[in-house]
Amino acid sequence: MQRVSFMTRHALALSAAIVLSACGRGEKAAPASADSTVAVASCTGNNGGLTLPDGFCATIFADSLGHVRHLVVAGNGDVYVNTWSGSYYSDGHTPSAPFLVALRDTNRDGRADDIARFGDSVANGGAGGTGISLYHGAVYAEAKDKIVRFTMDSGWIPKGAPTTVVSGLPLTGDHPMHPFAIDSAGNLFVDLGSRTNSCQAKNRTLGSPGINPCTELETRGGIWRYDANKTGQHFSPRERYATGIRNAVGIAFDPSGQLYSTQHGRDQLAENWPKLYTAQQGADLPAEELLKIQKDGNYGWPTCYFDSTQKKLVLAPEYGGDGGKKVGVCASRIEPAAYFPAHWAPNALVFYNGSQFPQHYKSGAFIAFHGSWNRAPLPQEGYRVVFVPFAGGSPNGAWETFANGFAGMAQPQPTTAAHRPSGLAVAPDGSLYIGDDVGGRIWHVTYKGSK
Repeated sequence: MQRVSFMTRHALALSAAIVLSACGRGEKAAPASADSTVAVASCTGNNGGLTLPDGFCATIFADSLGHVRHLVVAGNGDVYVNTWSGSYYSDGHTPSAPFLVALRDTNRDGRADDIARFGDSVANGGAGGTGISLYHGAVYAEAKDKIVRFTMDSGWIPKGAPTTVVSGLPLTGDHPMHPFAIDSAGNLFVDLGSRTNSCQAKNRTLGSPGINPCTELETRGGIWRYDANKTGQHFSPRERYATGIRNAVGIAFDPSGQLYSTQHGRDQLAENWPKLYTAQQGADLPAEELLKIQKDGNYGWPTCYFDSTQKKLVLAPEYGGDGGKKVGVCASRIEPAAYFPAHWAPNALVFYNGSQFPQHYKSGAFIAFHGSWNRAPLPQEGYRVVFVPFAGGSPNGAWETFANGFAGMAQPQPTTAAHRPSGLAVAPDGSLYIGDDVGGRIWHVTYKGSK
């Protein structure tokens, strides 16, 4: 299996790191086209503060929408957004208005000029979430412990009350989000992130052992499958589709219909096991992952983590690991299709099925990295959108930074970053939308160079 390795934490500052791509390892620069040279002058403005490959342009499609999480684009170009609300954010910016947002660019200038909210307001007990999808003329959205469906009727803004598709989804602990994706047959795959960091007897506590077996996996730490065509379904352990996935916030289908997800790697190796890991190892381990999801597949959490220096799954210290030497049961767990630097927090995943971008991007994966919070005392990193080229249904070559500059500072911090990318969607015309859950901004990225 070919995997995509990570660059060192100083790769942004060291242009020499680009040469690593020559041997298929590390980050490489994103080409504008395989067969053309594109002038930067074809773009005007400052790309809304982003840096992009030559020939790509970004406009600020909308701003100050609240905590924009996932987004989706309809066949006519209308954009729908789920905005997170509730106790996860306490900065006072959560809007009291309904949490779902519909946006329309009526004059096709790259900016939304018609914006409307729908769904329950926070004041009336409503609360947003992360996941959103369009299926058979309806908007599906995560709403706290439910996946609900809003019928479009004859307008572009749903008017009526939603219907509950699935209820009773677990809503406590470290990862209460429920991102999801719906395939053409109506299979609704939803991520149920873990309640804890590593299934310790005492969560995030120095030296606390792992619960063995980890009973949390009965209801969390995996992907569940439901039917988007049915209503009134209720969560139970029976619908589990894949397990051992700590937190798969990004979830999407490739052009062939194969399900993929990202995975947030576990935290606090050095903090909780200082005799086994240095501070540098705690910052650099474990890798973030792109997973090819198989029915009944086991991806290792919490017993295993992916060691990007050794390029393999190894036994976690809570389960008898010795700092990366022991493999144990991890030899039988499914390794990632691609991997990335630790603690970057992959929050969105989309495969490029459009025709506007150069051929290099066809069928490849864009991943939005929300950015780290737990690399201290080392610098925090991430806060970007990367691209993983694919060929023949698998990653093919090194990942590359596609969009950067979201944080607005050389040394980003989660509490002071201007923007943190958290949503991605490909429009029918082949352009790309990127959402941010700090400033509530959405960028519209187009390709202006010759193909």
